[in-house]
This record gives sequence, structure tokens and C-alpha cells, in this order.
Amino acid sequence: MANDKPVKVSMELPAELHRDLTAYAEVLARETGQPVGDAVRLIVPMLERFIASDRGFAKARRISI
Repeated sequence: MANDKPVKVSMELPAELHRDLTAYAEVLARETGQPVGDAVRLIVPMLERFIASDRGFAKARRISI
């Protein structure tokens, strides 16, 4: 990409989603044996995986290029 500089984003999560994200981080930490730290830091890798696995998006992107 022409500009790979990170973009800072501020967002509001519904309380229930934040609780689920925190619980997810706790489960992940138990399963991997590694502390996650701030659960919010999981959002970027989760979004990356979601987008990478979305076949409809991949197809639409190929068509638009």
C-alpha cells in the first residue's frame, strides 16, 4: 500500500460486547498459557482474521481491482 502508517481510531463498545471480549481474552490466556493484557488489543487481529476469511469481500475486492 502507498501509506502503511497506522491510523488511530477511537470507538465505543457496548458494555456486553466489552464483557465478552474480556471473557474471550481470559479464556485465550488460559488456553495458551500467555497473558493477553488489555483485551481491547485483540480487536485488530480479530478484525484481520475476519476480513481475511470473508469470501464475499475477497471476491468483491478482486472484481473491483
